[in-house]
Amino acid sequence: MTRALKGPTDHVVVVGAGLAGLSAALHLLGAGRRVTVVERAAGPGGRVGRLVRGGYHIDTGPTVLTMPEIADEAFDAVGAALRDRVELIPLHPAYRASFADGSTLDVHTDADAMETEVERFAGPAEAAGYRRLRRWLTELYRAERHRFLDADFDSPWQLLGPDLVRLAALGGFGRWETGVARHLRDARLRRVFTFQALYAGVSPARALAAYALIAYMDTVAGVYFPRGGMHALPRAMAEVVEAAGAVVHYGRPVTRLERSGERITAVITGQGRIPCDAVVLTPDLPVTYRLLGRTPRRPLRLRHAPSAVVLHAGCDRTWPQLAHHTLSFGHAWRRTFDELTRTGELMRDPSLLITRPTATDPALAPPGRHLHYVLAPCPHTGIGPGPADWRDLGPRYRDALLYELERRGLDGIAAAIEEECLVTPADWTEQGHAAGTPFSAAHTFAQTGPFRPRNLVRGTANAVLAGCGTTPGVGVPPVLLSGKLAAARITGAGRITGARRATGAARMTGARRATAAPVTRPVTHPAARTRPHPEGARP
Repeated sequence: MTRALKGPTDHVVVVGAGLAGLSAALHLLGAGRRVTVVERAAGPGGRVGRLVRGGYHIDTGPTVLTMPEIADEAFDAVGAALRDRVELIPLHPAYRASFADGSTLDVHTDADAMETEVERFAGPAEAAGYRRLRRWLTELYRAERHRFLDADFDSPWQLLGPDLVRLAALGGFGRWETGVARHLRDARLRRVFTFQALYAGVSPARALAAYALIAYMDTVAGVYFPRGGMHALPRAMAEVVEAAGAVVHYGRPVTRLERSGERITAVITGQGRIPCDAVVLTPDLPVTYRLLGRTPRRPLRLRHAPSAVVLHAGCDRTWPQLAHHTLSFGHAWRRTFDELTRTGELMRDPSLLITRPTATDPALAPPGRHLHYVLAPCPHTGIGPGPADWRDLGPRYRDALLYELERRGLDGIAAAIEEECLVTPADWTEQGHAAGTPFSAAHTFAQTGPFRPRNLVRGTANAVLAGCGTTPGVGVPPVLLSGKLAAARITGAGRITGARRATGAARMTGARRATAAPVTRPVTHPAARTRPHPEGARP
């Protein structure tokens, strides 16, 4: 059992109404705590934000939702249900992979459908290899789900035990790429089951095989899309938080924390002082440490994951070869990961994620129009172009992306754009993300499990961290779990019981919603409609 906070914890202030903060709030409410949520933006969501432009409803954060049962755990803590608040649409296929040689593969989460597709794509031997790979990924997930993913650590010694032996026997401490290659010979197929290493911030040749559980989430457990967009999830969570009795203040940036010795006694905003018995802090690590007045010492400098350039494009047409999610791979692979994680160069032969949410929910765009989200990974600002460089580079890189998309078959995309929004590492920096990346600390071995920045900070007795920078890590499911783990630190591990959930459910009555002045939306850089292909900015 991990250590819980000592002293009173009756009233908890949660700083941040993103997924981590809302998850923490729901679990705390279910355990009978009084909760106040303070959010700097005008509404909930955090990284899972929403921008409305010209009738296009644009998700500004993640576009892939897996393992919705983790979100449902948070709703269930107060007697609510995810399915009653959000319509989740399973995606079939989960992805479409498009390769530089012109071949395509639809990635199905149904085992029989995927085996048939792999056999069509690469032959019966690879189809049999896929079956073996699927079993390995499932075994990895079962070994890690509750013991490593949904767990806090006060010491590396807590890792020791039969679960660690089982994970080692499965090859979890080998390399991700090597583990997949044991089952699949086709290099294209191996990419489909290893590109997720980028979520962890390392190349598949260097990533621990234990992180292949991300591939399990994507290719076995299933990919979903909430009707109304990804922002529908935090919006629903925020509604339930208020219905369960929490007070929520929007438009209130936290300026400092009031302390008495090792205890935080109040959260201070521009609108006043909010007394508290404990606090959950969900901002990016540098912001959190600045509020606490302490940055924990680490034997090794914190390494950050790559960043991304994102082009949101509302178009008057679409292209039939695009699924909801399309992975467009270039010829290069290892060199691309070297560029992103080691040399700090922009991808010379890019691999891109293209999301077309209107394929599943046409209401996200005006009638007859289509929304496209193009994500191009890029180095973080610590090793690649800095924020000031991106002010000039961004529009040129946008043009280079459009040129590349045209070359890959999206004919006329530049001319089809009616509304657009370009987001670069300069924008992530302006929003407070360290090293200009929204993906926080990379999941290297030295930043995994008990070695990742802890959700407790020495010298502060009643503050807990949540979010992608702390335990368990980056991605929608881990961030939701981080809120649950933060709540458990406050309530005591295992103390969120059915009786207390019933108490939380009984409080699902008309709660007060605090009002505040609106705040400015995150800064983005709309670029000109069309330009010739720029020299020196090829992605």
